[in-house]
Amino acid sequence: MAKGIDRAPATAHEKTGAKILKQFLLITVTAIALYPLFWMIITALKTQPDYLINKFGLPMPPNLGNFLTALRGGRFARWFLNSVIITTGSTLAVLVVTSLAAFVFSKMPFKGSSTMLNIVISLMVIPPVVMIVPLFILYAQLQMNSTYQGIMILYTGLTIPFSVYLLTNFFRTVPNDIISSARIDGCRPITILWLIFIPLSGPAMVTLVIVNALWMWNELLLALVFLPKDVMRTLMVGITAFKSKLNLDIPVTMAGLFLSTLPMLVLYISFQRFFIRGLTEGATKG
Repeated sequence: MAKGIDRAPATAHEKTGAKILKQFLLITVTAIALYPLFWMIITALKTQPDYLINKFGLPMPPNLGNFLTALRGGRFARWFLNSVIITTGSTLAVLVVTSLAAFVFSKMPFKGSSTMLNIVISLMVIPPVVMIVPLFILYAQLQMNSTYQGIMILYTGLTIPFSVYLLTNFFRTVPNDIISSARIDGCRPITILWLIFIPLSGPAMVTLVIVNALWMWNELLLALVFLPKDVMRTLMVGITAFKSKLNLDIPVTMAGLFLSTLPMLVLYISFQRFFIRGLTEGATKG
């Protein structure tokens, strides 16, 4: 007596149905993810009366005046420049520190290095909000509030744990024979890192840049607390205050938010291929 019944091969109709279901699910998830962006754009193209009459309808006709109002209101250009300086500086600092740390953890282990790596990675579970009060007191004593270097140190420290985790796993995939050959040629460790590991880790580096820059650009809580001066505000903090000054003029606010998303949107679209490759290779190999 047969212990089980073999399942018949899937028919052409079953395969077609599975493909249709898969495509339907992907389209549905994509539509849900893109709808907030779509709603933000159509709202930015409406006048305030049109928005109050029909919040979800299409703008008829489109109004581009909200974008000019957003650019002229407050200190949009200054806030934008602050965000660029802080995001760029913090991202570069993370890449330098993380590259050095990941190289040591992956290719130059020492006694206790595994424990230290686990401690660094475990810091990812600590929410930044629990550190605001002690950090604010420390920054007040050091007079580092409303300074570029102060907020850059915070952003760098908070993004190091994930960056070390991702880059260490990626560096481990590089064959040790390459290091042995480089040492035979007289290369020092820093030279091996700069001339071999950095070029080979392009996708992982791009992944870190996109992930960290996206978080730093959109971060609100720390920037609101540690950058109290109006002239030092980032774009996200400035738009939040800008919204209050406009008495909830939603179309203008949405225009400002759309302008603030453009740099990160362009960054992701430009390096999407490297981002996906670096994320999958760095996160799954170890």
